[in-house]
Amino acid sequence: MSFKDHFSGHAAVYASFRPSYPPALFDFVAALAPRHTLVWDCATGNGQAAVDLAARFARVIATDASAEQLSHAVPHPRVEYRQALAEQSGLASGAVDVVTVATALHWFDFDRFYAEVERVLAPGGALVAWAYNLARVSPEVDVQIDRLARQIVGPYWPPERRWVDEEYRTLPFPFAEVAVPALWIEEEWAFDRFAPYFSTWSATARYRQATGQDPVDLVRDDLARAWGDPAQVRTVRWPVMMRAGRPRA
Repeated sequence: MSFKDHFSGHAAVYASFRPSYPPALFDFVAALAPRHTLVWDCATGNGQAAVDLAARFARVIATDASAEQLSHAVPHPRVEYRQALAEQSGLASGAVDVVTVATALHWFDFDRFYAEVERVLAPGGALVAWAYNLARVSPEVDVQIDRLARQIVGPYWPPERRWVDEEYRTLPFPFAEVAVPALWIEEEWAFDRFAPYFSTWSATARYRQATGQDPVDLVRDDLARAWGDPAQVRTVRWPVMMRAGRPRA
């Protein structure tokens, strides 16, 4: 099974330290569905989105190409996890009310994946794909986040990261688009919850593999000074970018 695998090597960290998506996002997904029978959550990772979708749909089939990611998936009685490529879901034609892709569409073979989406969607069904960019806390903290992301690990981002940097605006999307809401992810974190988040980045893992050093260590002290009291709980926000649409035919 061949796919662009940037996360299996740190799947446990990914499962522990990624932020959660806002409920309003899943309400939007549910509102687009012609029915609430079946949703395909593609590239589910550890099932982060799948569990929230299960609160709004009778059944969720959550696929991921990475067995390691799926081994950390959160069990839920209405979620069925399967190992499958995004471009080869194994789902029946016309069976799915909504296809969701959480922070993964930019890794796919667009033409093949979009053909698969059109094959599996039921009449009136929709595709919703979203991602998020760099965390924002305060001007002082943000400077250090940007330094890590742009200067230190910048050369180690996979080329597909450009779609995120361009906020999905330039990403190919051959569907009849639906207006999407402006959303933010928000978490209330102390510093010991915040700092490990950067180890979930694909560029951090690639830097570590290439150099044998942890790039987060290069900014940890400056991040800590900018944060202040490490026990202080601060609001961490990520801007959500989203595309949604229905097949044109």
